[in-house]
Amino acid sequence: MAYYLGIDGGGSKTSCQVGTDDSVLAPVTAGPSNITRVGEPRAREALHDAIRRACDAANIHPRQLKRSCIGAAGAAREDIAATVRKIAAEIIPGEIEVVGDMLIALEAAFGMGRGVIVIAGTGSIAYGRDSQGRTARAGGWGFAISDEGSAHWIGRTVVSSLFRAIDQTPLTNDVQRAAEALALFHRLKAAWSLNTLDQLAGTANSNPDFAALFPAIMAAADSGEPLVQTVLKQAGRELAQIAGTVVRRLFVEDSASPGEISLAMAGGVFRYSPLVREVFCNDVRQLDSRLEVNPKIVEPVIGALQLARRGQTPVR
Repeated sequence: MAYYLGIDGGGSKTSCQVGTDDSVLAPVTAGPSNITRVGEPRAREALHDAIRRACDAANIHPRQLKRSCIGAAGAAREDIAATVRKIAAEIIPGEIEVVGDMLIALEAAFGMGRGVIVIAGTGSIAYGRDSQGRTARAGGWGFAISDEGSAHWIGRTVVSSLFRAIDQTPLTNDVQRAAEALALFHRLKAAWSLNTLDQLAGTANSNPDFAALFPAIMAAADSGEPLVQTVLKQAGRELAQIAGTVVRRLFVEDSASPGEISLAMAGGVFRYSPLVREVFCNDVRQLDSRLEVNPKIVEPVIGALQLARRGQTPVR
């Protein structure tokens, strides 16, 4: 029997599946393995942990894997792809293919068909393929300059908006707004294990993991915090914009009728924020009536396993 391995190596977690030609034997989750965010040592630890535990759960040894496919952010860069491949090869002797995370998400959503996938996790990107096999992307150029609508972008924007609100409070004498800003500050400082506003500012200016604030931000959104809700709505609009860019690049001359171009969502921002989903879906439908949004959140690791089974080498 042939065994295959699929991995989605993200900035907050690593999803891994071992399967046969027609079944999934062992899905597991490990720590983050995005090399550009966590570094090579932590990525190695997470990838090795995921592979070993998935193989243990499937009751096989890693050397029994016929083929593996790893989806990783930044794998379009050969140096990153080579490093991820080297790490995996330390415990997997079989064939290993490393591709971009958007490729495994596109595969999970549409197989070899046409469509557009928008990923909003720790980072963000839109990626699509038309009927002729041409591909296009938008966004995903890194958290320092891009990744609009991602968990990192949301965290950074919320912190920035909080300080702006604090600055403006003495001018407005808005007691309710001051209380809301204070409550949000307490949520954020707890997430980063801080005590003071100065510490929050210092941490925010030291290249931190803004995505780590996302659970606290979701809690604030659930309690109706207006500042957070404003940022989440903007995140939905930003994600719709990058989706629209890909659609215009691939389907501007397509004669599809309304609802005939499929669009799918992947990532924790879409999964855990109904407000982002709502704004995103409404905006993309207004951008192009030909788009039909799949409400189900895609699991990219499924695409990685499918690519491993198929044994084809897609273009990064």
